[in-house]
Amino acid sequence: MQVEPAHATFTKDNPFPARLTENRLLNKAGSAKDTRHFVVSLAGSGLSYKAGDSIGIYPTNHPDVVEEILRRLHATGEEPVSPVMLKLAAPIPLREALTSRLTIAGPTRKAIELLAAKTTDAAEKATLDGLLAPEAKERLAEFLHQREYVDLLAEFPGARLTPQEFVDLLRKLMPRLYSIASSSRPYPDEVHLTVAAVRYETNGRQRFGVCSTFLADRAELHRTPVPVFMSQSHFGVPEDGAKDIIMVGPGTGVAPFRAFMQDRVASGATGRNWLFFGDQKRACDFLYEEEWLAWQAQGKLARLDLAFSRDQAEKVYVQDRMRAAGAELWQWLHGGAYFYVCGDAKRMAKDVDAALHEIVAQHGGMDAAAAVDYVKALKKEHRYLRDVY
Repeated sequence: MQVEPAHATFTKDNPFPARLTENRLLNKAGSAKDTRHFVVSLAGSGLSYKAGDSIGIYPTNHPDVVEEILRRLHATGEEPVSPVMLKLAAPIPLREALTSRLTIAGPTRKAIELLAAKTTDAAEKATLDGLLAPEAKERLAEFLHQREYVDLLAEFPGARLTPQEFVDLLRKLMPRLYSIASSSRPYPDEVHLTVAAVRYETNGRQRFGVCSTFLADRAELHRTPVPVFMSQSHFGVPEDGAKDIIMVGPGTGVAPFRAFMQDRVASGATGRNWLFFGDQKRACDFLYEEEWLAWQAQGKLARLDLAFSRDQAEKVYVQDRMRAAGAELWQWLHGGAYFYVCGDAKRMAKDVDAALHEIVAQHGGMDAAAAVDYVKALKKEHRYLRDVY
């Protein structure tokens, strides 16, 4: 009898209950950041991945926030609810819904409307109606941006919501995708991740990135189930190992490039590898420093360009290092190199793209229009690939 492979059963809709086997701080003393290296065991899952892929993780919400919501709803947590968003066959307990099924951040106008309709307090009613006024759109947006659902319950106690009314305001808790920082060639049964733990304050309250602090603070090593699934990506090393690659990955954007290096070294790829990495301070924020320097010493990493923004009076970023190395970068591109970017989409990826266009124009002897066409051609040939978020 033929046995169905295990990986066929683990998907986004049926994630594998993995375990963390390592949770290590990557930043050294003196850093303003909390960047972690996690190892997720895939043992027994049958799941596989390639360098460049991502892993999806289903987190749980912060228990302290869940408990405060229950308290402010005057609920035990055992109340049966059927959140509209989840399309459930049968009700589930309120605590389960708030812990692992629904997002408790990002309140919407709909919440303000419901509170305005339900409150029995005249002052609260006036405040809520003011936020809903047609001319208050910007004020409402800013008000909501500073708050989570727990804040609304705290600030408008005159509006008594039933558990069902409350959960119907919430959206589904979605999985988070993280670029995998390892290659399955040396690590077939585990996935490495490079994650910045998100913690900040708004409206006088500490906030926690849902998945990053689930992994950093709440998932016990070898014990807590971490539901995962694989997400294939267009982002990967060239099939031809003789091709050169240029990788631009500041901060946690370095994750897939660690996977690329492991993969290329393990497969015996002969193409050259060049990394642009940046962060705040070299002494404490050079992620995986020992590994990169070892690869460089072994001749596996042909070139390493570093940009530490806080190590000198004038801030220096990866795009500045690209421009400084523009002549050689153009030679690599002209010779068929692949160009990869991973990390922040809002600023870094745009600045890197602008620098790439300038380098192509200047060192390729082209006008701006021709440089645009050249970069478009790189994309069409899948030689300019981005994994940005």
